[in-house]
Amino acid sequence: MSTPDIAGILENSKELDRLRKEQEDVLIEINKLHKKLQSTPEVVDKPGDNSLYRLKVLYTQAKELSENEMTISSQLLGQLDALMPSGTAGQRRRIEAGEPKKRRMKADLEAPRQSASARNSLDSLANLKGEQVAAKVSQDDAGKDEWFVVKVIHFDKETRLFEVLDEEPGDDEDGTGQKKYNLPMSHIIPFPKRSDLSSVPDFPRGTHVLAVYPETTALYKATVVQGRKRKIDDYILEFDDDEEDGSMPQRSVPFHRVVPLPEGYRQ
Repeated sequence: MSTPDIAGILENSKELDRLRKEQEDVLIEINKLHKKLQSTPEVVDKPGDNSLYRLKVLYTQAKELSENEMTISSQLLGQLDALMPSGTAGQRRRIEAGEPKKRRMKADLEAPRQSASARNSLDSLANLKGEQVAAKVSQDDAGKDEWFVVKVIHFDKETRLFEVLDEEPGDDEDGTGQKKYNLPMSHIIPFPKRSDLSSVPDFPRGTHVLAVYPETTALYKATVVQGRKRKIDDYILEFDDDEEDGSMPQRSVPFHRVVPLPEGYRQ
């Protein structure tokens, strides 16, 4: 067994472990939402509730993770088969002759198997290259989620990681302040497209959302105080902890800078 063979197996084993851990995290969130909907099913009828939308997103993530786990598992099996003794030609013929027909048929079906929906989903994520998205890049010392507008540099279909760039200049010693991050899909939320108004979600009054604070690249939790009459209208929002002189100012935010509030958001 050569060193490259061992390295390839260990790399795929590590990736399989990562996928399973990420699946566990997604399943925990799904179970939380299930309990919420079982105990208070009427919550879906309340203005601003996004439980069903969030559940759909989680199920989509779970499906993609499961399909990717199957792909990595198949690769591992192939790597191990290639390293195992193949036996004599006579043994190979006897094994092949005794193989059940349905197993052979299953193998024929499994060979090209990769869900079209999974491919389309990955392609749509890859198409975010060059686009600005909302991203949870870190947590501060108090454990609060920090979301910023970043630019997608690359999406790796194998690792399911986004490479993103925080373009906002900071106080770094090099003078640029731009930072790169590698983030999982769960930390990325695409912004609505101004060129496709039919796909833009509508957040009614009272909805809690995540929005870009005016004249910054940071996103914070806010409440919709005035919905849109037209698809192109701005939202009027009140940001949490934005009190001025004892009152909450109402701020106008473009619709393409407002996204659903992530489940479990910490502020």
